[in-house]
Amino acid sequence: MMMKLLRGLMGNIYTNYKVDLATNTSPVVLYTVPDKVQAVIKSIRVSDDSGSGSTITATITDAASAVFSLGKDIVVGAAVPVELLTEPLVAKQGEIITVTPGNADRLHVVLSVLEINNNT
Repeated sequence: MMMKLLRGLMGNIYTNYKVDLATNTSPVVLYTVPDKVQAVIKSIRVSDDSGSGSTITATITDAASAVFSLGKDIVVGAAVPVELLTEPLVAKQGEIITVTPGNADRLHVVLSVLEINNNT
C-alpha cells in the first residue's frame, strides 16, 4: 500500500525485490511490473547459501503471456554470486520476471529496479 501511495506522489522509485528459493524447483514469480509503471531492471543477483551450488533459469512473460528466456540453467557456484544481467532490462506494465532453481533450498535472488511512474 505504501509503495502504491509513494508511486502516485513521486515519478521514480528505486527499490528491490527478494526471494529465497527454498521450497521446491517450480517457477517462482520474482517481480511483476505494477500498473502504470515502466521498470528499468538494473540487476538480478543470485547467490547460493547452501555451499553446494545449483543452477537457475530466468524468464520474462509479456502481457500476451508469451514467455521469453533471460537465461537457462545458469550455473551458480557455491559461495559465488552471479549477476544475470549484463545490461539494464526495460520491462512494461504487467510483465513478469520468473526464476526457477535447479535445486530447492539453495538460492537467494535479489532484483534491483527503477520504477518510473506513467500516470500521465
